[in-house]
Amino acid sequence: MNEKIDPDDARLSALLRQSRSSPALPPRFQQNVWRRIEDSEAPVKPDTWLEALAALILRPRFALVAATVLLIMGALFGAREGSLVAQRDAQAQYLSAVAPPAMR
Repeated sequence: MNEKIDPDDARLSALLRQSRSSPALPPRFQQNVWRRIEDSEAPVKPDTWLEALAALILRPRFALVAATVLLIMGALFGAREGSLVAQRDAQAQYLSAVAPPAMR
C-alpha cells in the first residue's frame, strides 16, 4: 500500500482521461456564445437626444472639455449678472443722493 504513484505514467494518465465525463454541449453552443459576446460589446443606442448628449459628455476625453466649458459659461454669466446688479445699485445710490427725500 505504500506504492508511490508516478505522475508521468502514461497508463495512469489515459485511465484518468477516460474516467472524466464531459457532458455534451447543446447544439450551436459556440455560435450562441459568440453572438452573446458581440451583443454585449455592441454600443447601446440612446433613446433621446438628451441621453445621447449625456453619453457624449460623460466620455472621458470629453468630460474635461465639458466641465471647462460649463465652468467658463458659469463665470461669464455670473460676471454679467454681477455687473447688472452693481449698475442697479449704483443707480439707486445716485438717485438717493440726488433726489430730495420727498421724492423717494
